[in-house]
Amino acid sequence: MEVRAILFAIASALTRAIAFAVFGCWTSASRKSVLPVFKELNNILFYPVQYEGEESERNVFYTGAAPNQQAIPAVDYLAKDEKVQRWVLAGTDYVYPRTTNKILEAYLKSKGVKPEDIMINYTPFGHSDWQTIVADIKKFGSAGKKTAVVSTINGDANVPFYKELGNQGISAKDIPVVAFSVGEEELAGIDTKPLIGHLAAWNYFQSIKDPKNDEFIKKWKAFTKNDKRVTNDPMEAHVIGFDMWVKAVEKVKSTDPDKVIDALPGIEAPNLTGGISKMLPNHHITKPVLIGEIKGDGQFDVVWKTSGLVPGDAWSKELDGSKDLIGDWVDKKCGNYNTKTSKCGS
Repeated sequence: MEVRAILFAIASALTRAIAFAVFGCWTSASRKSVLPVFKELNNILFYPVQYEGEESERNVFYTGAAPNQQAIPAVDYLAKDEKVQRWVLAGTDYVYPRTTNKILEAYLKSKGVKPEDIMINYTPFGHSDWQTIVADIKKFGSAGKKTAVVSTINGDANVPFYKELGNQGISAKDIPVVAFSVGEEELAGIDTKPLIGHLAAWNYFQSIKDPKNDEFIKKWKAFTKNDKRVTNDPMEAHVIGFDMWVKAVEKVKSTDPDKVIDALPGIEAPNLTGGISKMLPNHHITKPVLIGEIKGDGQFDVVWKTSGLVPGDAWSKELDGSKDLIGDWVDKKCGNYNTKTSKCGS
């Protein structure tokens, strides 16, 4: 039984057995696989992981980062603060990296970056032989222009990737890597020496000093009975999403999905970084953007953050087929409303 069919069966069982909402899915491939079930049974999915955008569904609430809440700010930081001029867009071969890199490529070109200063590479899940690819990155970075890697590499492949960078003498000072899928959980229990000084872009880090975050970390470690367990960005997204769902249920005095879906836009909930996040009409939330530098203990030193919270864009302003679209489930009752034609897409 193929993975897509398994995910579909699991989602169908969950949505039939649980009449309220589901908080889950990890990859965009899994989210897209289960989406037909949530639409058919009219249930609610809270998706907590950063994703590629280009979607606004009535039955989905996206509490993870859209590209304008992670990828675009990370590139802006590298260009402005690190003076990067050449770009390696390296990702795992599935929908999230490919779509995100398509957006980033268009964004970089709109900022005057020449095609020859952009290198794009994809590898399969679990890829382990990085010798040739890292050699290519090293060669690409030897052209006399500051070079960085923007990484959408997912899962276990990150460990041998960073290790090979070290093997070939590439330090964070030489060619910094900013990752979108490497957080505290991924760093837990591995040798972080090859990763020290490299970067990650998220909307939350465990190292953030805030009373709510301190309380959450304390409760999490007590719950797991393990003082070494870490928190991460998707966990915070679930905290926010669940709080919003509870407030919407209390508002309408019902767990009926239709009523809760209509009530969620406009609901506010505290995040764990000291701000108040808000659910928008496009079913995305407002989030701060943080750049963290990896430390030897597997935690992050925040080196940059936005001055306020950034509203999540469902549709990218960088792509021709998307720049005129908005998601608006409040007034337009549409996830892909075209502001030029004043029509809702199919």
